Amino acid sequence: MTQTTVPSSKTTTTTTPSGLRSLYLIRAAFSLIWVALVATTSASLVSTDKPTVIAAVLLVIYPLWDVIATLLERRMAGTGSTDRVGTANMALGLATTAGMIIAVFSTIGTALLVFGIWALLSGAIQLVVAIQRRRTVGAQWPMVISGGLSVLAGASFAAMSTSATSGLSTVAGYSAFGAFWFLVSVIALSIRSRRAQR
Repeated sequence: MTQTTVPSSKTTTTTTPSGLRSLYLIRAAFSLIWVALVATTSASLVSTDKPTVIAAVLLVIYPLWDVIATLLERRMAGTGSTDRVGTANMALGLATTAGMIIAVFSTIGTALLVFGIWALLSGAIQLVVAIQRRRTVGAQWPMVISGGLSVLAGASFAAMSTSATSGLSTVAGYSAFGAFWFLVSVIALSIRSRRAQR
């Protein structure tokens, strides 16, 4: 769920609700496509299996996309090195991508452990971001819920990584919920914008 978009002190004054809506829609679409690909190609893989080439690519792409999305928002908001939370999130995403490249040569369980640690940490970052944006952009309650659920899901993935029955289907469910909360955020921001225009 995390797929975190992050602001700095400057971002909170330059990121617009319409810009966030567009970015959230893109992120939701990516998540849904990713879920569909996992469901049709890799959902049967369990913890003790070695990832297929397709599964490996999907697992590596997921945290890398979060880095790309953060870069997109930086460009949209006009922030750079001053965006400390964004920098931390991108560093986390790049480290996770590197870790996942190593993990996919092992087992699905190892990949789940890396994914779980990333989901937990990026969910915590998402909570910070949502709280910062609550006063300036508003309508951040879906992102607060999403971030909190990401923390819990990450801890769960890490715990399940040693179970022989856990698999990629659980990660697909996580991404699907992430897409859901991004869509809820789009609706919440749209409602807030309409009320502000009255």
